[in-house]
Amino acid sequence: MEEIRQIDYDEYEEKLSEESNLKRAERRKEDRVVRKIVYVLTVAILIIAGISAISGYNYVSAGLKPLDTNDEKLVQVEIPSGSSNRQIGEILESDDIIRDGLVFNFYTKFKNLTNFQAGYYQFSPNMTLDQIGKELQQGGSAVPLDDASKLTIPEGYDVDQIGTLIAKKTEFSKEDFLNLVNDETFFNQLKEQYPDLLTDAGNAEGVRYRLEGYLFPATYNVLKSNSLEELVTQMVDATSQVMAPYYSTIREKGMTVQEVMTLASLVEKEGVTTDDRKKIAQVFFNRIEAEMPLQSDISILYALGEHKELVTYKDTEIDSPYNLYINTGYGPGPFDSPSQDAIMAVLEPTANDFYYFVADVSTGEVFYAKTYDEHMELVEKYVNNN
Repeated sequence: MEEIRQIDYDEYEEKLSEESNLKRAERRKEDRVVRKIVYVLTVAILIIAGISAISGYNYVSAGLKPLDTNDEKLVQVEIPSGSSNRQIGEILESDDIIRDGLVFNFYTKFKNLTNFQAGYYQFSPNMTLDQIGKELQQGGSAVPLDDASKLTIPEGYDVDQIGTLIAKKTEFSKEDFLNLVNDETFFNQLKEQYPDLLTDAGNAEGVRYRLEGYLFPATYNVLKSNSLEELVTQMVDATSQVMAPYYSTIREKGMTVQEVMTLASLVEKEGVTTDDRKKIAQVFFNRIEAEMPLQSDISILYALGEHKELVTYKDTEIDSPYNLYINTGYGPGPFDSPSQDAIMAVLEPTANDFYYFVADVSTGEVFYAKTYDEHMELVEKYVNNN
């Protein structure tokens, strides 16, 4: 009897083992199915996420570009007082100036474009978000601009070039403009209005135009009711707004506003990228500290009163206080209207121990040297051989 129970128990154990093996096999099978499902879902999620990321990137990239690079037609836009960046973006999108208001909102916040002003503006679909943002910072017109013309002063233009542009784009003549920027009474009125900006310019000696460098390169709406004095004041006011945060920094550096604007006007033309401008600014500081002439071709062209490609050795001998091949220091004053980027390069230069620089005439790449011999090797390689 004991033997029969033992057999039954063995059979029972064997049966349990078989059932357990079957359950384990089923569980393994279920686990494999679950893993496959999880894998498929994970791949699907990754694919969807990738597609969404690509779509999002393309969406943002498209939103950052001008709506239509070939459409220069001006559209009048009214920005109400108190409008947020998001609301301004919606207005610009609804008026077919930009592609997407949401992208505009994020872009302006990322670029720290703030203090947008209310008023009437004229924008075109071929403008970049950066151009639109800068115009909004400068302020619009208090009255509709149906009878306005648009005047854009390029970065690096000098007073003479600005005068030519004004004569071409407005009803004012170049002669009237040049007479006005040479008018001491008008300058003194501006100096009273913008003492932090123009006091140093008023004390400068030997300058060709006291307002050289202080007519900010930007786009201006010129109403038919505007006087020439109002237009020039608008340009000076734009420079004042740009410079306002930096007066304490200038004093801490032991510089004058005139010196900052003078170096910035050279840096504007000598460098193209922000990185090169900051390096070139320090090269100029190094030369000034060493009592070396700055030897900028920009100064020679200004002294000559010409705009040409090549500066000759004879040109560098011109008798002028603006000739920085002969004269040490900063010279009388600015040589053109510098951009904010060039001004910041002077205020925040990149530390280096270079005294020379030269640009590859074919690529524009700038090369730096510590000694004259090294510099001449670079000139031979990147200028003479090209």
